Amino acid sequence: MGRLAGKRAIVTGAASGIGRASARIFAREGASVVAVDRAEEGLAETIAMINDAGGTAMAVSADVGDEDAVSGFINTCVESYGGLDVIYANAGVSGGRVPVAEQTVEMWQDILRVNLIGPFLCIKHGAPIMAAAGKGSIVCTASVAALRANAGGPPYAASKAGVVSLVQTMCNEFFASGVRINAICPGLIETGMTKPTFDRARTRGTEGKIGQLNPTRRNGVPEEIANMALFLASDEASYVNGQSIAVDGGLTSTHPFVPKG
Repeated sequence: MGRLAGKRAIVTGAASGIGRASARIFAREGASVVAVDRAEEGLAETIAMINDAGGTAMAVSADVGDEDAVSGFINTCVESYGGLDVIYANAGVSGGRVPVAEQTVEMWQDILRVNLIGPFLCIKHGAPIMAAAGKGSIVCTASVAALRANAGGPPYAASKAGVVSLVQTMCNEFFASGVRINAICPGLIETGMTKPTFDRARTRGTEGKIGQLNPTRRNGVPEEIANMALFLASDEASYVNGQSIAVDGGLTSTHPFVPKG
């Protein structure tokens, strides 16, 4: 029997990267999955992978920063699968590396809307359903950029720091409800979001230096984050609540960086 057998799960940002890996692992471990993303083609590929492996999943194209869309895919999960046990609020955007003087209010608003308001909306609409059942797990993707400087641009880092605070405050909002709310702080993981970083290194012939600053001396892969999400989603993590766990090869044990200039 799988570690999520019988559970009903939502995974956002499921069209690629960490979200795709998590949706696949959740389904492999017995969950019925609602996979959410704006990228319909990638989402269809994720569903096909799950179906081909004998899992159960359905796709919902939605913007996680839109409240009606979030309440809609949560209701779809409840109506289609008979309940809601797990949400992995993973969808996010990076915003790239834009000099502070060139950052706009609109840029900040868009990044905060997806990266921070998106998880808030998942908690707002999902946690009460879980609380009524007396159990449930919500996992959010934060970042090592939430913990130290030099791991992301200012709006991205601020949005992810907000996620760290969000899981702390929201787990107390749902005090004694049976609902656990935690975050994962990934280090450098090769995904669609980080592809430009990896592409630049490969173009320069410095691919071997990727991940050189962490004690594990390499980058991570989406499945390594998905495995942490699986643990937090499962009953094995029944005493883990309000935490933000770094999965970063040890980077934040010192969080070094290469100075510019």
